[in-house]
Amino acid sequence: MKIFLIGFMGSGKTTLGRKLATRMGYEFIDLDHKLEQRVELSIAEYFTLFGEDSFRKLESEVLKKTLYPENAIVSTGGGLPCFFDNMDWMKKNGRTVYIKLPPKTLADRLEHGKEDRPLLQEKHGDALVAFIEQKLAEREGFYAEANIIADGLSLTAERMEQLLNI
Repeated sequence: MKIFLIGFMGSGKTTLGRKLATRMGYEFIDLDHKLEQRVELSIAEYFTLFGEDSFRKLESEVLKKTLYPENAIVSTGGGLPCFFDNMDWMKKNGRTVYIKLPPKTLADRLEHGKEDRPLLQEKHGDALVAFIEQKLAEREGFYAEANIIADGLSLTAERMEQLLNI
């Protein structure tokens, strides 16, 4: 089974995904890393050179053209479910889990390390929280389509495995 982890940046998709994959004996795939390998640029560099529209098209292509093993935990980019038919594609090809966290928690996690996150640069404190609130309002409808919505505040790999009921 393929399990696609979705949620805002900083929600723990990669960290929890790695732990869950180890726990379940699945392969872990980080789509952001796949994208960076393909273009030989960081996401921040690609964003700067080609813009968000080009990035979103490439991100969708990487999602759909990656060869997945039978059993995989896949960490996706925070905006990926919100563009094109990506969410429908993931649901047709596996299960989706939305790791949900409050904006303030996300801001606290993202305050350091923003240099690798093009959408967050130059945003601090209350401005960062407000930006996250706005983006979550835009994305929540897509995220809510997930097969499973998990409270990220208390989520562990063990709890996620229970939610998946595999």
